[in-house]
Amino acid sequence: MAERTRVICRLRWHLHQLDPSFDPPPRSLTSKRNITAVTALLEPMDGLVAQIAASQAARIAELTAQITTLDKDISTRVRALAPALLALPGVAELTAAKIVGQTADVDRFKSAAACARHNGTAPLPVWSGNRVRHRLSRTGNRQLNCAIHRIAVTQKRCHPDAQAYLQGQTGTGHTDAEALRALKRKISDAVYRRLKSDAEGKPQPSARAA
Repeated sequence: MAERTRVICRLRWHLHQLDPSFDPPPRSLTSKRNITAVTALLEPMDGLVAQIAASQAARIAELTAQITTLDKDISTRVRALAPALLALPGVAELTAAKIVGQTADVDRFKSAAACARHNGTAPLPVWSGNRVRHRLSRTGNRQLNCAIHRIAVTQKRCHPDAQAYLQGQTGTGHTDAEALRALKRKISDAVYRRLKSDAEGKPQPSARAA
């Protein structure tokens, strides 16, 4: 995907050079229909810039086809490997694949707490006077941390249980950032349980946020 994004950025610049009025909407050049339209626009044009742009459009179409095929393959594999994890609200196929791949083997963690330390969601306690607070941990596997953060942001937006949990956290004096970190820690525990369940072949309920 990163390679396709780079080619799209270069194509956008060349299109601007050829016709400053032609400005495709953001994220539109990943569509087969839009790339076909760009190719048709470039076809009657002469010159080196037009040739380069046409080559880039063809490359984007090729990369998009490869990405679509890989997405389907990943989705099929992760549905077989991690059905319980996929049932967790906020977890889509690519996020689940990232978690399964980066975790490698959930049995290497002796507990949910050990898994949280590994993925960097275990908050670090700090003291200010008589008050104990927690700050962001920047240790651990950042790829896993990013995946869990993505789940937390999704749950914050659309999952009632997560929304109620966040409201409860802020209602007791925690900042929004601290509440989100607490939710990430809760999600880490849920991810650990569901990975264990998938490893053992046992079903998990899908309704709960964590």
